[in-house]
Amino acid sequence: MRTFIKHNSLSLVFLGLFLGALVFQAIAGHAVFNEDQVRHGDPEISIWRYVVSSQFGSAVMENWQSEYLQFTLFILLTVWLLQRGSPESKELDSAGRESDEDQLVGDHARDDSPGWARVNGLRRMAYENSLLIVMGSIWLGTWFAQSLTGVSEYNAEQLGHQEDPVSWWHYLTTATFWEKTLQNWQSEFLAVGSMAILAVYLRQRGSPESKPVGAAHHTTGVEG
Repeated sequence: MRTFIKHNSLSLVFLGLFLGALVFQAIAGHAVFNEDQVRHGDPEISIWRYVVSSQFGSAVMENWQSEYLQFTLFILLTVWLLQRGSPESKELDSAGRESDEDQLVGDHARDDSPGWARVNGLRRMAYENSLLIVMGSIWLGTWFAQSLTGVSEYNAEQLGHQEDPVSWWHYLTTATFWEKTLQNWQSEFLAVGSMAILAVYLRQRGSPESKPVGAAHHTTGVEG
């Protein structure tokens, strides 16, 4: 058990932080929702009903889809785009998909290489793009879920103001949907861009997200 925890401590800690934050978001969101209910003379609801409501679902999905969009774009763009001096970038002469020898696939696979890296055809094509495929699929799924919970929340507000509800397609064209979407996207783009450029000049000893403390600023693609 100790070995398992040590070898998986990063993912386990982030899983714990995620679950803790999600629980406290539900508690805080439930309190805010009921305050608004009381303010409008409506009955309060239980926390369990709030957790399955469109209000909570929309708030969660808005953040999830932007996070997975960030990683999807980062995975895709760093294949070809470079940042001189950043450990988040490949070396300056390595832009592109790289050779089979560099990627250890096909005849260049090692004894410990995954099975699908050894084969040719569609299986290898799927495996060598599997991270992008899965991250992109999660992003599209959470974006779709955000739109569904969002239109439900939007229509509840419409009915509360004695206005007609709208279709899902119409909701996708509203300023409400895009304001919620873009406020998350811009923060993710800023965070990734800041990390790429700040890591050129700043260091964190022992972190693989940083270059070695003594590495020159122009050193690219080296993690410490």
